[in-house]
Amino acid sequence: MNALDRAKVWLGEAYDEETRNEVQNLIDNDPKLLEESFYKDLEFGTGGMRGIMGTGTNRLNKYTLGAATQGLANYLKEFHGDKELKMVIAHDVRHNSRKFMQIVADVLTANGIKVFIFDNFRPTPELSFAVRHLGCDAGIVLTASHNPPEYNGYKVYWNDGAQIVPPHDKAIIERVGAVKVEDIKFNGNPELLETLDNHVDDVFLKNCVKYGARKQKDGYKSLKIVFTPIHGTSIVSIPEALDRAGFEHVYLVEEQIKPSGDFPTVKSPNPEEPEALSMALDLAKTVEADIVIGTDPDGDRLGIAVRDLDGNLVLLNGNQTNVILTDFLLNELETKNEFQGNEFIGSTIVTSDIFLDLAKHYDIECKLGLTGFKWIGKMIREAEGKQKFVCGGEESFGFMVDDFLRDKDSVTSTLLACHIAAKAKSEGSSIYKKLIEAFIKTKCYQEDLISIVKPGISGAEEIKQMMKDWRSNPPKSFDGSPVVVLNDYKTQESKNLKTGEITPIDITASNVLIFYTEDGSKIAARPSGTEPKIKFYFSVHTELDHVDDYPATLEKLKAKIERLKAELS
Repeated sequence: MNALDRAKVWLGEAYDEETRNEVQNLIDNDPKLLEESFYKDLEFGTGGMRGIMGTGTNRLNKYTLGAATQGLANYLKEFHGDKELKMVIAHDVRHNSRKFMQIVADVLTANGIKVFIFDNFRPTPELSFAVRHLGCDAGIVLTASHNPPEYNGYKVYWNDGAQIVPPHDKAIIERVGAVKVEDIKFNGNPELLETLDNHVDDVFLKNCVKYGARKQKDGYKSLKIVFTPIHGTSIVSIPEALDRAGFEHVYLVEEQIKPSGDFPTVKSPNPEEPEALSMALDLAKTVEADIVIGTDPDGDRLGIAVRDLDGNLVLLNGNQTNVILTDFLLNELETKNEFQGNEFIGSTIVTSDIFLDLAKHYDIECKLGLTGFKWIGKMIREAEGKQKFVCGGEESFGFMVDDFLRDKDSVTSTLLACHIAAKAKSEGSSIYKKLIEAFIKTKCYQEDLISIVKPGISGAEEIKQMMKDWRSNPPKSFDGSPVVVLNDYKTQESKNLKTGEITPIDITASNVLIFYTEDGSKIAARPSGTEPKIKFYFSVHTELDHVDDYPATLEKLKAKIERLKAELS
C-alpha cells in the first residue's frame, strides 16, 4: 500500500478517536508529513526501535510501541512456556517517556507478565543492572539516547542484562511483524505492576563505587571535578556516586542539572559534540578544575576533558578516554600480579585498533564485534565460565568496567576516570600523561569521523547508493597510500588487494566497509542503525618514543586525518 492507503487503515475503529482525528488532519492538510509518517513501518531492529514521536506507522506512538511490546510478550511466553515471567522497565527524561513506559507496562501486565518500574527516570546502565539483580527474564528502557528532542526509543534487554542479540533479536522481530492492532492488549493488570523503592538504586551505586573507585584514595580530596548531565538522567546517580567514593570538590553545571526533554542549553545533548560541554568547560576554567565530565540523556555514555601538557583543557575523543581506562585496568592487574591467563577486553570493528595493540602488550585477548555494546555483552555471555572480562569500549564514548552489568556505563566509568586523574595528580603526573604513556607502549593513534545526515525517504536512498558505489568501485588509495585490505562485513569477506586472497570474517554480517592502506591508515564507512546518517571513521598512527614528542606527533596525525577527510568531501 502507498502512504495514503496505509494512513486510511488508521481511521478504523481499532484506533482511538484522537489518533483518527490526527490522521484525518494529515490526509486533509499535510500530504508531505503524511508521506513521511506512513510510507513505511518504523523498524523494530535487532536492538529495539528509535524514531520521531507522532502519529503514523513510521513514528513512535501508542500503537507502534504496543505492537513491539505485544510481539515481545508473545515471544517470551513462547520461549519460556509456562514459566511466570518478570520484566523491569526504565525510562529517560525525554518527552512522553513516562507515558510510553506506562503503555508498555500495561501491555506486558495484560499478557500476564510481572513488571517492575522505577518511580522516575533512571540511567540506562541501572536498567541493565536491575535485570539480573531482580532475576528478570527481560528488560526495556524508553530512550533515544542523544537524538534530538523530537525522538524517543525502545531498547530491549535479555535476562543477562545485555541488549538482545541472535537468535532472540530476529525471532522477536518476526513476532512483532506478525502483530495486528487488534492483537494488542492495552488494558493492563495493576496487580502485576510494582514500583521499585530505592533498594535497587543503593545496590547499583555500591557496585559502581566498588568497580570504579579504589580503597586507596590518593588525591581524592584535592581533585577538582566539573560534571554536567546535560539535562539527562545521570543527575540522580553520578553526583551521589562521586560523593560515596570520597571526592569532595565536585562542581555541577547549574544551568544543565534540571532534567528536560527539550535539552534547552545545547544544540545536541551529545557528549561527542564539543558544544555540548562548552558550559562545563567555562565552569572548569573558573574553578580551575582538573577534569570535566558530561553524560548523554540516558546516562550510558560520557565525554571527558582534561588538562594537556601545557595545562589547557582539551576534549578527549572516545577512543582516547577508553585507552586511559583500559590501560589503567590492565596495568593494575599486571602490577598486582593478578593476571590468570584467561582475561579479555572487548571492542568494535570501527573503534581504534590500539585496543588490539594494548591486548598484545599485556598478552591477553581483544575480542572484536560490530558497533553496539550488545555485541560486547554477547562476548561476555559466550565466555562465561571460561574467560574473565576486564573491560570493553567503543569509539562513540561508551565504556564498561567488569561484569556487574552489561551495557555502556557512564557512572562507573566516571568514577574510574576520576580515580586515575586523582592518583596521577598525587604522583605529580596527570591523566593526560597516562594517555601518552599508553601510546608509547603501543603506537600513537589519532581518530576522527564525519557524520553525514540524510533525512527522509530520499536520504535513505542516497545512503544506500553511497554504500553500493563504494562496493562496486572502491577507492584505490587514500592520501597517496594504496588500499591493501578491504573488509566487507556485509559479505563477511576480507580481501587482500595485493594478492587477491579472500578470507572469511567471523563476525555477524553488517553493512560496513573498512579499508586499510599500506601506511596503516584505517577508513570505515557505516550507515547508522538508529539515525538517518552515514558515518565515516578515520584512524591513523605512528611510533612515539617520548612524552615530549607527543604535541608535534599529534599535529602530524591530525593533518593526515584532515587530508583523508578532504578526499571524501
